Amino acid sequence: MRRPALTRVLSAALLLAACAAASGCAAKRVHPWDRDLLAQVPMRLVPYPMLHAVDDHVYFSKEGATGGDDVSGGGCGCN
Repeated sequence: MRRPALTRVLSAALLLAACAAASGCAAKRVHPWDRDLLAQVPMRLVPYPMLHAVDDHVYFSKEGATGGDDVSGGGCGCN
């Protein structure tokens, strides 16, 4: 009889712990003195666009597939 109640309490505690862990990063503020670090070139999604384009071309030439790493195209060659 006590087992479902214990399971419910443990589930609720686990859910609260997961919510607290997931919201920990969202509550952080970016300080003004940290913004220069986030604006540096290595922090970009594609830090070196020319190098990325060359790598993408080499991948396309070797594998016969393109896309899948950007928003456009899914690698099926239909775009």
